[in-house]
Amino acid sequence: MVAASLQASPAHAGSNQRLPPLDSDPLRCERAFTGNTIGQANAVSDKILDLRFCSFPGAELKGKVLSGALLLNADLSGAQMQEVVMSKAYAVGTNFKGADLTSSVVDRVDFDGANLTGTKFTNAVITGATFKGANLDGASFEDALIGSEDVRRLCAEPSLTGDSRVQVGCRGSG
Repeated sequence: MVAASLQASPAHAGSNQRLPPLDSDPLRCERAFTGNTIGQANAVSDKILDLRFCSFPGAELKGKVLSGALLLNADLSGAQMQEVVMSKAYAVGTNFKGADLTSSVVDRVDFDGANLTGTKFTNAVITGATFKGANLDGASFEDALIGSEDVRRLCAEPSLTGDSRVQVGCRGSG
């Protein structure tokens, strides 16, 4: 069962990002299982994919298109997200702990303040993403195709350590 929680987030509290009002549709969280079906690469849709504060622990979202999704403070811990397309998504403060994003396309996603502990980005394509203040402890980037600016941003994050730093291509101990 999918539940929504409307708690404020410390990760978002100081943000100057202006977001639209929370979608009042009581089934808005269920839209994650359908995804965004219009204008996938450009995150264009007839309706905002508003998944803010939704809870999807362990959810089966393989192959879904979450382009343009507002994922602020959502719980995707342990979610099966292989081959997901996330383009222009806002995932600030989102919990992806242990999620599997193997072979996914992660393009222009804002992961600032997100919990990416143990998240698998194996064989993923990562371009234009931000990770400021994200917890990257134990995240796997094996065989991922990562843009050079993304490598720079990832390597600047203190929580990217050990094998994760090597997989990303960071130089030095960071």
